[in-house]
Amino acid sequence: MDNLFGSLGNAFGGLLSLIWLIIVIWAIVKVAKSGASTLAKVIWIIVLIFFPLIGLILWLLFGPKG
Repeated sequence: MDNLFGSLGNAFGGLLSLIWLIIVIWAIVKVAKSGASTLAKVIWIIVLIFFPLIGLILWLLFGPKG
């Protein structure tokens, strides 16, 4: 029985990781398409890659719009 729940936990964790990856990639694409300067785009993309959770929150609050 423990093995069953362990497998479900691994599958659920993998699904959440995949969803998180898709969200971060979406944010990077939005930054790349924004009207911000090239330097701002590069900085935001670096922040999103190296600090995905904090970077995504900061981008949603302060990032380039459009």
